[in-house]
Amino acid sequence: VQNKSTKTCPPIQAKLKRWERIKCKPNSLPIVHKMHVKLGDTVKVIAGRDKGKIGEITKIVKHNSTVIEAPIHSSNVMLYSKEQNVASRVGHKMLDNGKRVRYLLKTGEIIDSVEIWKKAVKEREKKAEEITVAS
Repeated sequence: VQNKSTKTCPPIQAKLKRWERIKCKPNSLPIVHKMHVKLGDTVKVIAGRDKGKIGEITKIVKHNSTVIEAPIHSSNVMLYSKEQNVASRVGHKMLDNGKRVRYLLKTGEIIDSVEIWKKAVKEREKKAEEITVAS
């Protein structure tokens, strides 16, 4: 007699407590939450004890939609424009060359441009060098 195999969610690469249940799709794959923020984005906290603070995202945990500027859920942050000092929702549009980019709805400022990404990478490398030199 063969045992019926039960559908269970595959393990996720995060430490889960024994009593936590993972929300799964009907095919027993874990639900991955779609987030409006990415690594390196400048955000403003809109809810919680740190409401009003501005920071940059350093880490993202996809299985529970947590962003690490401070450990906070992604729904409690909004993208922030440093140039115009305003928080805004994010929109998506296609450019003339066919690329899909994110932009701020209030200001129209494009977030996902190659120049901005390269600039952010250089800033992170400088900070890493300063930390290694200091220690």
